[in-house]
Amino acid sequence: MTPTTAHDGARAALLQLLLGELLIGSVGVFVHESGQDPVTAVFYRCLFGGLFLLGWGLMRGHLHGLLQERVLLRGAVLSGVLLVLNWVALFAGMARSSIGVATLVYHFFPFVMLILAALVQGERTRPTDLAWTLLGFAGVVCSTNPARLWRDADPAYLIGIGLTLLAAVLCGASLLMSRQIGKQRPFALVMIQCWVGVAMLAGFSSTGVFHTGPHWGWLLGLGVIHSGIVYVLFYSAYPRLPVVTIAVVAFVYPLVTLLLDYLIYGHRLVPMQLAGLVLIVLGTLGVNLKWRLGWPRGRGVTQNP
Repeated sequence: MTPTTAHDGARAALLQLLLGELLIGSVGVFVHESGQDPVTAVFYRCLFGGLFLLGWGLMRGHLHGLLQERVLLRGAVLSGVLLVLNWVALFAGMARSSIGVATLVYHFFPFVMLILAALVQGERTRPTDLAWTLLGFAGVVCSTNPARLWRDADPAYLIGIGLTLLAAVLCGASLLMSRQIGKQRPFALVMIQCWVGVAMLAGFSSTGVFHTGPHWGWLLGLGVIHSGIVYVLFYSAYPRLPVVTIAVVAFVYPLVTLLLDYLIYGHRLVPMQLAGLVLIVLGTLGVNLKWRLGWPRGRGVTQNP
């Protein structure tokens, strides 16, 4: 491969990743506009996403020999249960707080992964990583708008924040499991997780959805775009990009979400929440890029899960 070819490949991968982050940033809008409860929204996300991924996987040969990989199948089912419950909790949290606030709180999940990896898997955690985690948690606290909680402890808002934190824990646990089992076949892993969601939620999805209306377009987009196209873009881009690029571009997602939440629903962040966003960004980058406190840039970078 010539340097020009490699450069063009990296550029194309960066554009794919940017497009994927831009698309995933609209997931909250699709859920809200569908008008469905969280369980129903997640069910159709899994159904339409699973169908898309199944078709794409068969066409591209990503599913060859999958049934013989019992460790992957078993792990995909277990992590899929956590992932689906995470989606339900996140969408429920968005409905009770706001899309923007829930997205900020949800971005505590990288720190959850760090903590669980240390507690459950015995991975060594640097003191600086713990410091970045505390900084990120301080950002999460600021993003909940503690002044509002102090003045008006709205039960629905508190429940929304709690559900979103639960979603972050479930997401962190699911991603930690997925990291261990899906390194070689991440595409197949995501497809199985979608079908796990279909099996889990089929009996709990609302029958009120069965009528003609625009909600079908939002639900179809939720599955095909946010659980289909987005993951195809992500997993085709990741192998061709350095971790530092992936970590930085990942923050396009919450920024797009906050912008859409403001433009469409008029939800504006107060200065305290904006400060929380900055702290979450710094904490996440500090952990992912292995920044050392007192050093302007990290000496080493490890692969994202």
